[in-house]
Amino acid sequence: MPNDALEKMLWAEADKLGWFINTVTEPVLAKEKQVVKNEKRQGVDNQPYGHTSYVIDRNLYPESHPYSWQVIGSLEDLQNATLQDVRNFYTRWYVPNNATLVVAGDFDTEQARAWVEKYFAEIPRGEEIASLEAPKPELAESPSLYHEDNFARSPRLTMTWPTVEQYHPDAYPLAVLAQLLTDGKSSPFQQVLVEEEQVAPGVSMYHSTSELAGSMQLGIQAYSGTDLDTVRASVDRAFARFEEEGVAADDLQRIKAGQETNFYQGLSSVLGKAFQLAQYNIFAGDPGYVNEDIRRIMEVDRGDVMRVYESYLKGRHYVATSFVPRGESELALAGAERAEVQEEEIVMGAEEGFDLSAEADYERTPSTFDRTVEPPYGEAPQTRVPEVWEEQLDNGMEVYGIASDELPLVQFTLRMKGGLLLDDPALPGVASLTAELMNKGTRDRTPAELEKAIDLLGASINVSAGRESFSITGTTLARNYGSTMDLVREMLLEPRWDSTEFELARQQTLNALVQQQANPGSVAGNAWNRLVYGEEHILSHNALGTEASVRAITLDDLKTHYRQKLSPSLARFHVAGDVERQDVLASLEGLDQGWQAREVTLPDYTVPEAPESSTVWFYDVPGAVQSQLRIGYPALAETHPDHYPATVMNYILGGGGFASRLTQELREGKGYTYGIGSGFGGSELRGPFTISTGVRSNVTYESAELIRQILADYPDTFSEEDLATTKSFLLKSNARAFETLGAKLGMLQDISAYGWPYDYVRQREEVVREMTVERIRELAERYVNPARMHWLVVGDADTQLERLQGLGYGEPVRLHELQESDR
Repeated sequence: MPNDALEKMLWAEADKLGWFINTVTEPVLAKEKQVVKNEKRQGVDNQPYGHTSYVIDRNLYPESHPYSWQVIGSLEDLQNATLQDVRNFYTRWYVPNNATLVVAGDFDTEQARAWVEKYFAEIPRGEEIASLEAPKPELAESPSLYHEDNFARSPRLTMTWPTVEQYHPDAYPLAVLAQLLTDGKSSPFQQVLVEEEQVAPGVSMYHSTSELAGSMQLGIQAYSGTDLDTVRASVDRAFARFEEEGVAADDLQRIKAGQETNFYQGLSSVLGKAFQLAQYNIFAGDPGYVNEDIRRIMEVDRGDVMRVYESYLKGRHYVATSFVPRGESELALAGAERAEVQEEEIVMGAEEGFDLSAEADYERTPSTFDRTVEPPYGEAPQTRVPEVWEEQLDNGMEVYGIASDELPLVQFTLRMKGGLLLDDPALPGVASLTAELMNKGTRDRTPAELEKAIDLLGASINVSAGRESFSITGTTLARNYGSTMDLVREMLLEPRWDSTEFELARQQTLNALVQQQANPGSVAGNAWNRLVYGEEHILSHNALGTEASVRAITLDDLKTHYRQKLSPSLARFHVAGDVERQDVLASLEGLDQGWQAREVTLPDYTVPEAPESSTVWFYDVPGAVQSQLRIGYPALAETHPDHYPATVMNYILGGGGFASRLTQELREGKGYTYGIGSGFGGSELRGPFTISTGVRSNVTYESAELIRQILADYPDTFSEEDLATTKSFLLKSNARAFETLGAKLGMLQDISAYGWPYDYVRQREEVVREMTVERIRELAERYVNPARMHWLVVGDADTQLERLQGLGYGEPVRLHELQESDR
């Protein structure tokens, strides 16, 4: 928060800790049940492989262990929770003697102490809370379970071993072991499963720890149609290779260098620092554990890694889960038993109702002073705009920098206009594959050698292509910045064009496109781009391409794109961190001299106008328990003079989280959704205004109709109070707008992309200060008219399609052709 709100926030947090429970009424509980059910539908029930953790934890931990059930609970648990259950939980656990308070940032220490004493001191202690004792998970066998997943498009094998709790000495080498086994070209799992036997496009392994226990989890999402017994045989061969080759010294060094960088990144924000202090205090028993934590990370040696492998993985029992597409149970591991997974049936009108409109009747919790009096804000914070420097190299590339020495890190982005925008509409995906292959080795380094060189510096470098840009991004320890940039120069100027890596990248891209078809959010995103931009616009395509185009792309297509579409004349380099201007310019000398500008013409596509009348479009996902909604139209470019004023207008509509009408009405008022928002996209090109949400399937029409009403009423109902809320947030939030290196890079990218002045934030503050209710209403009338929008629904057509005629926008149009072309 901005530091002028410290007292206000301490007052609010104390209220939650000690005084609010009487305000939780039956209607409030009923509403929150619906919200959490929607959270579960969105993150678990309506996602491919969403039930994996449920199946694993039920079989990894004893039935009495608190980790044997999911934090979010089951739908039955949620439905059966009573108001007394909630109050009992609050009284038992939500007490000062079970809490840690951290205040971090720019504040007066003595004043903060006084406020903490005032607001928290009279909150009574709860029952004494002893450290939990739970049985250690010990498997007497290796249970194997399978589940036919309605959303999966390929089989997924997960193997999970019980390990140790957080901050246990063995947790550190176990984290290293996970990376040694699966991260990078030199890892045995990448070599065996991905490159040699090609049973999967990738492999992931991570060590997860909590207060009472931990686990090592290996996840392999195989290619479509692959028998998971074949995959497990490959796993056995990968483990055998690891045992044969052991731990190479440089592999250990590269992983620890990366862990050091990640450690510092976790402390880059005030919130990150506060979180770690609390985390250390609660789980390590020492808020100053930071030095011990990094020491243990850096002291892991090869003997430690092999010891924990022998102790926790080799020959040890594990839980195996086979999640396969519906109707393909034959792909599961031989002998696997069907997992008990409860899949919800969505029944129209089955959800209980609630009424939040009535005045709640409750007795206030006593206090020594009137806690209904909200503390005032302190002195308004001043926005501190970072100091920017700028240069232009002889080859035309622009350079923008911000020096910041708080942490020994540097982040950078070299961004060129292009990406999908420069693809041939008949062959989308070339830019994406070009970028992917530029990560795979250089003229003098194999892919494995390049990867290892980057990792040994504690750096990350990634070449990627987006919808309108082609980028090289990186993070590195400050002491290794120069060496990291030497590798960037190699990757950009001397790509390897490895034909084996090209075929592997093509196969992985095809698999990614197949997986997107199983994810309702991805389906909605792809369909939305088609509607907003129209079939003739290149941005109507997925940046990865289509299955047909990816199969047709050749290595020569990538080389042609590289030669003709990547130029310093389109490039801007942005850098923020612990590095001086002269060192940045010195690091770019190789690019300046070796990368010659070429003429590149950006295509001139026409973005369609807003539709003259609204249409409902429906994309069928049979059996979906949640519907994805995308509502909007082609709106404004970022450079349009109304773009930022329209963004200000949108804050109360859907851009302000819990302050917004959409959230208040659909989540807080009705419990239809876990989250909803709206916003204006755009760059130098016109982008869409989009409302985005996922709602439970049986209120698809009700949700869309409520959104329509909110949009229609918004111009006439926007108030002076709404304006005050908007101004307060948009002005005060700038106090923390440029805290992290990532935020500083974002500022530089906006400045370079749109030609804005270094202090454009101050100009925006003036726009906010001068905003009036009348201006907001004018902008709302112009830019959020519900009668001139696309209304896209991705959900179960059998139960929801016909009901949407009630919106008054005619019969919904089914997107059959779109579905076929996506496949």
